[in-house]
Amino acid sequence: MELLPLGITSVGAFSLGVILVYLIIKNSSKGLIQKSEERAKKLLFNTEHETRELLLRAENSALDYRKKVESEIRELRREVSKAEKRVNQREENLQKRTEKIDRLEQSVNDRVKNISLKEEEVENLSSEIYNKLEEISSLTIQQARTFLLNEIEKELEEEITRRVKIMEASVHSQAEKKSQKILTTIMQRMTADITSENTVSTIVLPSDDLKGRIIGREGRNIRAFEAATGCDLIIDDTPALVTVSGFDPVRREIATRSLTRLVKDGRIQPTRIESIVNKEKSEVEKVILEAGEQLIHDAGTPNIHPELIKTLGKLKFRYSYGQNQLRHVLETSWLAAAIAFEIGADVEVARMGGLLHDIGKAIDREMEGTHALIGADLAKRFGVSDEIVHCIAAHHEEIRPASIEAMVVICADAISGSRPGARRESAEQYIKRLEALETIANSYEGVNETFAIQAGREVRVLVNPETITDIEATRLARDISNKIEETLVYPGEIKVTVIRETRTSTVAR
Repeated sequence: MELLPLGITSVGAFSLGVILVYLIIKNSSKGLIQKSEERAKKLLFNTEHETRELLLRAENSALDYRKKVESEIRELRREVSKAEKRVNQREENLQKRTEKIDRLEQSVNDRVKNISLKEEEVENLSSEIYNKLEEISSLTIQQARTFLLNEIEKELEEEITRRVKIMEASVHSQAEKKSQKILTTIMQRMTADITSENTVSTIVLPSDDLKGRIIGREGRNIRAFEAATGCDLIIDDTPALVTVSGFDPVRREIATRSLTRLVKDGRIQPTRIESIVNKEKSEVEKVILEAGEQLIHDAGTPNIHPELIKTLGKLKFRYSYGQNQLRHVLETSWLAAAIAFEIGADVEVARMGGLLHDIGKAIDREMEGTHALIGADLAKRFGVSDEIVHCIAAHHEEIRPASIEAMVVICADAISGSRPGARRESAEQYIKRLEALETIANSYEGVNETFAIQAGREVRVLVNPETITDIEATRLARDISNKIEETLVYPGEIKVTVIRETRTSTVAR
């Protein structure tokens, strides 16, 4: 029973506490609500104030922008107005120009009409003048034109010939001085022996009895010898002499050596002949190789193919117009190198071209063709440069020289071949050349007499002064020299002199 009042009391206290708490909370909530309302009112006021300010600013900005746009529009209108004025002004100017052009065009048309009328008048007058001139001169227009052209051509031809003569004299004087200086300098550097040609070889026998042994029974020894060597043995009535004859100089050398050895040995029979000839072939091949090696050493051209060296060595036994070809190619090489150095050409190309220019003569009896082209083909096969091959092929001008080195080799070849004592000609060839020179000169109209003098080094031509003028005499000399160059082969140069003179005579009684 005591617990019940206690419980009621506790409940009442709890309820009272709850009520108090409620009241407290209610009072606190009212305060918070009131504060929140105040804050909301303040916030709303501020928001409305800021909104009004923003609206005001926006209105001000819109007004400013509108003013700016209106200002720009006014400026654009002013520019458009100015542009319209300029366009209008240009249209007016164009209109004025068009009117002016129309006036000028009309004026030009009027002038063209006047010119056409005047041209017709001029043509009529020209026709009348031409007709009168034809009546007066008894020549047509074409005949008069032809006559005038012929006269002008004649005057120009004489003037050209006169100027060519002056220029030739000047160039010849300068070239002669320069060439004399160069050639004199070069010739002073070289000394050479005088050689003579050996077309046959003669062997002296100890006695005439050996001739019979050389011939052998029924001629078997001489037949064996000729078959082994490829040369002919000439045994005649000349005491103690036997002649070896053959076109190939190498074979002739082998035959000469073999026969000399057989004569010394005394044992002459077919087997022995064949053995001796084979031995001498080996010896001559050694001599050829040594000669080729010595040649390239003397010339200063070491880089040559061995086959070319061997072929060059064969020139030791080859002669041309009495001049030994091995010595000739060496001289030509020296001369070509010296000339090339003096004039600024390629010295090595000229040196090698001069050394190899006649290499074809060593094998020209073995194949068809000229020695220049054969030599060029041989050099090309063994790797010689195109410049040197061209020098070889062109040294007799069978093909046109296309380089200064080729011309240098031609000059060096001519100097070596035409120097005193280098070559000799037979009387028959000499007479034929003189006759050919005189025949060429006599073939021209107006020539009275021709004389080849100074061993064919000069041709003097006497012309008829009534048919040949001084200008024509100059042209005649040039034509004769050109024809000589085209038709004849000769060493050095030939001077052509045309003589035109008028002689008047009378008798005093």
